[in-house]
Amino acid sequence: MKPFIVRAAAIVGDIAALVFDTLKEEESKKRLSESGILEVDRMTGKEFEKFLAVHFRNCDYNVTLTQDSQDYGADLILYKDGSKTVVQAKRSKNPVGIKAVQEVAGAVRHYKGNKGRVITNNRFTENAYKLAKSNDVELWDRKKLIEFILTAKNYQ
Repeated sequence: MKPFIVRAAAIVGDIAALVFDTLKEEESKKRLSESGILEVDRMTGKEFEKFLAVHFRNCDYNVTLTQDSQDYGADLILYKDGSKTVVQAKRSKNPVGIKAVQEVAGAVRHYKGNKGRVITNNRFTENAYKLAKSNDVELWDRKKLIEFILTAKNYQ
């Protein structure tokens, strides 16, 4: 009788884990849908910049979009609480490398910013993380972008 109870308990545990995993997956799909990240994946670079500008404005930032060419490595300039953040936006189908980090690091100096940030709908290469760390550049990957979008949509 004891082995039967142990096996039954194991089966109940497996079923509970399966239900939990299914609910977790459904919640993940719902968050993706609500964030609009799938639409971001289909945007042009310029559309992505405007999309970010709208969401930062929703979070009480003053936002300046730089000109389309000769932007010195910046796409947006964010102002909030006396701080100026220079942003390089990279809507990409591939992982983002060091070039974006180099660009925003130079743009921070050019625009006399307090900090730099690269935002992508993808992920960053290991070398991009290393260079960002040594240049005090903040990297927002897909996961961080989704969190930001959801926060901005619910910002009060």
